[in-house]
Amino acid sequence: MSAVAESVGAPATRLMADALRMLAIDAVEAAKSGHPGMPLGMAEIAVALWDRHLKHNPRDPAWPDRDRFVLSNGHGSMLLYGLLHLSGYDLPIDELKRFRQLHSKTPGHPEVGVTPGVETTTGPLGQGLANAVGMALAEALLAREFNRPGHAIVDHRTYVFTGDGCLMEGISHEAASLAGTLKLDKLTVLYDDNGISIDGHVQQWFADDTPARFAAYGWHVVRAVDGHDVDAVDRALQDARAAGKPTLICCKTVIGKGSPSKAGTHDVHGAPLGADEIGATRRALGWPHPPFVMPGEVRTLWDASERGAAAQAEWTQRFEAYRKHYPAEAAEFERRTQGTLPAQWRDAVRAMVRDVDCAAESIATRKASQQTIAVLARVLPEFLGGSADLTGSNLTNWKSAVDVHADDGGLQGGNYLHYGVREFGMSALMNGIALHRGHVPFGGTFLTFSDYSRNALRMASLMKTRAIFVFTHDSIGLGEDGPTHQAVEHAASLRLIPGLDIWRPCDTVETAQAWAQAVERGGPSCLLLSRQNLPFAARSGEQIDAVEQGGYVLRDWPDDSASQPRVVLIATGSEVALALDAVAPLAEAGIAARVVSMPSTSVFDRQPRAWRDAVLPPGVPRVAVEAGVTAFWRQYVGLEGGVVGIDSFGESAPAAALFTHFNLTAQAVVDEARRVAHGAP
Repeated sequence: MSAVAESVGAPATRLMADALRMLAIDAVEAAKSGHPGMPLGMAEIAVALWDRHLKHNPRDPAWPDRDRFVLSNGHGSMLLYGLLHLSGYDLPIDELKRFRQLHSKTPGHPEVGVTPGVETTTGPLGQGLANAVGMALAEALLAREFNRPGHAIVDHRTYVFTGDGCLMEGISHEAASLAGTLKLDKLTVLYDDNGISIDGHVQQWFADDTPARFAAYGWHVVRAVDGHDVDAVDRALQDARAAGKPTLICCKTVIGKGSPSKAGTHDVHGAPLGADEIGATRRALGWPHPPFVMPGEVRTLWDASERGAAAQAEWTQRFEAYRKHYPAEAAEFERRTQGTLPAQWRDAVRAMVRDVDCAAESIATRKASQQTIAVLARVLPEFLGGSADLTGSNLTNWKSAVDVHADDGGLQGGNYLHYGVREFGMSALMNGIALHRGHVPFGGTFLTFSDYSRNALRMASLMKTRAIFVFTHDSIGLGEDGPTHQAVEHAASLRLIPGLDIWRPCDTVETAQAWAQAVERGGPSCLLLSRQNLPFAARSGEQIDAVEQGGYVLRDWPDDSASQPRVVLIATGSEVALALDAVAPLAEAGIAARVVSMPSTSVFDRQPRAWRDAVLPPGVPRVAVEAGVTAFWRQYVGLEGGVVGIDSFGESAPAAALFTHFNLTAQAVVDEARRVAHGAP
């Protein structure tokens, strides 16, 4: 408890809570939109955590050993903005007045990178909880790796606010189940059990025994805590510290507490109170101050700047003592938490790609990916791999990988995580791991199951997390498992997500380059990989380097073909081989074909216009070839161009039979190229 709060006693905690309430009410009213109910109901819970337990420094939101706070029920964002503003972060009152306005630091839902002190972007319910599990996991693994006897440089906790909506979402089960299995004892979730959601009283559609559910996961559960009693919440938080497992604190609250006529109803969940009700609330709380005015006593009670700076200074002193004893480990810890790559990274990548090119193997790109991972893991100790129960199919493990697991001693270290059949949970955990800093996470499943992960992929793009999503079995080429497992629309669909780089490499060289680009990138990437073997494509050194541009000329027109009709064949992944096989028959027909491999359309689109025009000369007819839906490729070939693809679901049969059945053949490419080259409709 702060010194001022100790001297004043219980009235101080009420003053602190009511300050949060009024900031939320006033900001929502100014914006004419927002969610006041949760901030009103969770105010005392926030006081207990932020004033008595949370280790943070408002002057340095990036301090590595700070506690992480996640507002999973992100619609109540004004509670967080009030906490950040009052405790001393660079979030002035004018930004609260601009709540939900264009380019403000107080968007409708919390966004990492926009508001100082926000750890993750929340709003899609349940994902914040899953992000927090990833953060707690990252902390535990870093502690295992870097701490030494007498030198605990990684020792922080992860706290989550969550509501009924988060716990209704299926991802909460995926994340909480894994957290219990891994015994993430520094994870504490405070559940706002108010029994209300947008539609009304939740018992009609959410009658779970939530405490029993979490106990079954292996969590420590503190039941029936009065969420409006700061001391009661404080005691539960102290209890959580000694639990030896993740803790759920069930806080009974009244949504909209303080509002005389709307408290306890769904009317207060997601709409401004209105001028009359705000006036009545001010009178009920005994709050005489005008909108957005915070008296000096409140600011003194809440300000955590000096306390936080002192905590960080003490940690810095301990870290310098650690550095004296373990200089190499200290330097490595700093590098990894800053997100920089090793000094030898580029040299290692060049050597790897050169070796891959010399090997000239014709293997599945999922196997090429595994070989690449094994090489990169030697220079990237921050690699944290995994799979959603498909390790043997995704090939995301490597020979020296060590499984992450828990035993009677708690979580044990490692660099490979078996996520179980939890595609959505895996992807959201990876986002949390990446946001925490210290690891570069990657995880695998089949491409068709990217649908389960999709919103987490979207959030990864929105947050620009360095996470690598490995999707194998990328087309009808997976064969006998049939249309439920055969990705058709998925590559095109994923390419529509802004900021998400999609790589569909055609062989070992492109796979290695795709991995290198994904690691170097400051945002998320997806690797779409084949089950079936793909032929190696010979390249010059210049072409090997050009893979990084996302699209490049793999086979060019013959020098003596200037007088012939010309066509550009654009292909990705397994279909690059079809395009290459079409070159000779087209030449026999008097048509010169250039083959452009385009493993990443988004990366290609970011290249200068000069590069794009050099690869795809304007005015030259084009044909795109990909074992997926055709509409996506119209932006590259135009309405007059050709596309060889598949606009239906697949079938269950061996891959070779399927490619023939769906006319994904070199002859189909030849036929389409002849049509467009001669201007046929």
